[in-house]
Amino acid sequence: MAQNYENHKRFYPPFHFFAIPLAVIGFGFAIYVCVTFTSIITGLIVLAFFLISIKAVMARIFALKAQDRAARAEEKLRYYILAGKALPGELSMGQILALRFAGDEEFLALVDRALADQLSPNEIKKAIRHWRGDYNRI
Repeated sequence: MAQNYENHKRFYPPFHFFAIPLAVIGFGFAIYVCVTFTSIITGLIVLAFFLISIKAVMARIFALKAQDRAARAEEKLRYYILAGKALPGELSMGQILALRFAGDEEFLALVDRALADQLSPNEIKKAIRHWRGDYNRI
């Protein structure tokens, strides 16, 4: 299926619909057990579920940051190839990530418009006419 504005957001079911909900449910249940049967063991169980939940969220954040860095490098190279100069430093990471969906024929004009009009990432995505899918980022 071709990617577009309406379907470009992706979920990874084992993470989004399994790991995170189970960690949250486990944390909530552990708090309930700790309140009901107060002891050091139940307190440690609450702490363990809290740490598991934090670790799951942090793992996701770290993976997204790595993907952001790779996408920024790709778009800097793409801009350099198309424009012969460095990508303007005024663009935010969100704007750069939104611009990666623009086809080469509208990329340069959209960069200029994003800078001139201070377009939000969502506005940039809506302005794209020739969508270039990113099928690797989750």
